[in-house]
Amino acid sequence: MEKTRMYADSATAVPSTVSPATGGTRRLLWHLGEMALAMVAGMLLLAPLWDVAGDASGLTGALGRPEVAALVMATNMTVGMTVWMRYRAHQWRGVGEMAAAMYVPFLLLLVPYRAGLLDGDGLLLGGHLLMVPAMVLVSVRHRHQTPAVPHRHPAVVALARRWPTGLALLMTVDMWADPRVLSPWTMLVLPGGYLLIGVARRTLRGPGVLAAQLAGLVAWVALTVVAVVVGGRAAAWLVAFGWLAHAGWDLAHHRGARVVPRGYAEWCGVLDLALAAVMVLAILSADA
Repeated sequence: MEKTRMYADSATAVPSTVSPATGGTRRLLWHLGEMALAMVAGMLLLAPLWDVAGDASGLTGALGRPEVAALVMATNMTVGMTVWMRYRAHQWRGVGEMAAAMYVPFLLLLVPYRAGLLDGDGLLLGGHLLMVPAMVLVSVRHRHQTPAVPHRHPAVVALARRWPTGLALLMTVDMWADPRVLSPWTMLVLPGGYLLIGVARRTLRGPGVLAAQLAGLVAWVALTVVAVVVGGRAAAWLVAFGWLAHAGWDLAHHRGARVVPRGYAEWCGVLDLALAAVMVLAILSADA
């Protein structure tokens, strides 16, 4: 009887010895995935700011040089990664080592680049390739480190909850610096995005939901066709109106939590409103 109980205890103990390793691997992969997304976000959001700063300061040519572009890219990735790691309450030591993983590969390759052994494309590609194992090494080194208990300021929490709004505003920075009217054909993405997300999430099955989305598709397609046909200043006002009207569409879906996630509706609404405002500004500036 005792042998049976011992065998039973040992059998139940096996999963507990395997589970921590499996959980640790999953946490490691999840952390690496978060870092990759934060780096991409940093590049996408900060790149327009560098373009604006370069145009304003006359340093566009210098910023376009491969070695400078590589370090600017590393900076963008580091900023995105740092913000996210600190928000997740990682210690500064780990953040600093991960930042080094962004810069060191490019700095090492600057030597053969300066010597003429590597061209600009090789510098950028090689830096990104070396960055991957560097990130993995840093993550493995700190895999057993427990993040500190986050003590976030209420303002930071509020901003984090409104991240779709911040993302949308950052994505329109270059448009505010150079106001212009988008092509009428861009209005086709407005109802199309909702239909694609609705199909993927299977949220078009409610009474009247699919009919409303198809009606929206017909309305924006018709508006696009009219804008293309009439052309000129009238088309510009129609495009601005189309994006502004879709901001109201987003607001209705956000309040009703229908079809798309609320975060997507918030992001799309702010983006549509900002782009409509920029296009109105471009039209008025052209008339002046």
